[in-house]
Amino acid sequence: MAFSSDSSGGPMADINVTPLVDVMLVLLIIFIITAPLMSHKVKIELPEANLAQKPDDAEKRVMPITVSVKEDGSLFWNDEAITREVLESRLSSVAQQTPQPPLNLRGDKTTKMRTINDITKIAQSQGMLDIGFVATKVKGQ
Repeated sequence: MAFSSDSSGGPMADINVTPLVDVMLVLLIIFIITAPLMSHKVKIELPEANLAQKPDDAEKRVMPITVSVKEDGSLFWNDEAITREVLESRLSSVAQQTPQPPLNLRGDKTTKMRTINDITKIAQSQGMLDIGFVATKVKGQ
């Protein structure tokens, strides 16, 4: 604790700023030395994005296949009624195509999930890679 030199003899209420100035000068010197080092950058060549679609991409794109399943288990291939055996043979032939078209699986609200799961397993076993499930968006959302 610092004591004042005046005649009152009590403790001095002023803050000693000398240590604060010392710390600030040390920090200033550190920043002066390290600032040029932080401006060093590694030069790399980034790839350029090409978002324009080529005409070849539009030709390679294939239309998705829609398989619909009703509550009673009846199957439809793009709105054409088929059986499970025909579905398996068509899926196996479509799975061999390059590029493979995506498969959209639609079901009624009341179709049991077991039936949808069976159709999904059939499609996977025949080699279909891109299987999607179609639903309708709830109005007002």
